[in-house]
Amino acid sequence: QVRVVESGGGLVQAGGSLRLSCATSGVKFYDNAIAWFRQAPGKEREFVAGFSGITITTYHADSVKGRFTFSRDSAKNIVYLQMNSLKPEDTAVYYCAASSRYSTRPRDYEYWGQGTQVTVSS
Repeated sequence: QVRVVESGGGLVQAGGSLRLSCATSGVKFYDNAIAWFRQAPGKEREFVAGFSGITITTYHADSVKGRFTFSRDSAKNIVYLQMNSLKPEDTAVYYCAASSRYSTRPRDYEYWGQGTQVTVSS
């Protein structure tokens, strides 16, 4: 059984930092994909960053490049999203998701966490 559980969200001022964690079970990093998505009120869910276990490569959306960093601890089955230089437009519910293959489309991910709220004040 696959489980995905996010933590680490909160309220931060613009320019601040947060680190999100995603604890997984039942997912093998080396042949699957793990990704972070976010959804702001009234907007569609969008890809933020992810990892392909096939190509052993991490990817980041253009909107967060240079500010957010995806990392993983394979021994602990945890992935992280370090978010620096946060902006009010980063405010959203952040989700961690797992899939059998890498994609930037939410519909391609089978397993989802419950989400964690990130609010950036101006």
